[in-house]
Amino acid sequence: MSKPKSYKTADEYIIKVPRFNEDAGFYATAKSSAVMSRIKAKNTKAEVMLRKALWHYGYRYRLYSKKVIGKPDIIFAKYKVAVFVDGDFWHGYDWEHKKKTFSTNKAYWIPKIERNMQRDMEVTQTLIRQGWSVIRFWEHEIKKSLEGCVGEVMVKLKNIM
Repeated sequence: MSKPKSYKTADEYIIKVPRFNEDAGFYATAKSSAVMSRIKAKNTKAEVMLRKALWHYGYRYRLYSKKVIGKPDIIFAKYKVAVFVDGDFWHGYDWEHKKKTFSTNKAYWIPKIERNMQRDMEVTQTLIRQGWSVIRFWEHEIKKSLEGCVGEVMVKLKNIM
């Protein structure tokens, strides 16, 4: 199956994600629809854990700033540090293995996740060009090693201060 492409320039393309509706041939069971409706975009468990730990150590930050491209989960505007907490499923953790496991609606989910991954790279590159330091964590990293993730943010901030 080839990916639908929309070209920006000769070397670069944006992955097109088809609309998820019955007319396009995509179907969801009532159970899967109910599960998907409960997924949060903000204040996920991993984000809250990281924020509480940073606050505990005395670091003050802003959340989801619309002024910064990509609306990072946490920003330290004074030091131009943006922190993203990427959900394992939505941002394609272990993608080469995971994309083989989809059994339904592959034509939707594969381009959807790959576009999310592409957008993450674009946002990171743009922020770096604008002078920001970007830190990205997978949600499982925070849940497994919260202190290590907090330490990484602290080291980055101390190096800039």
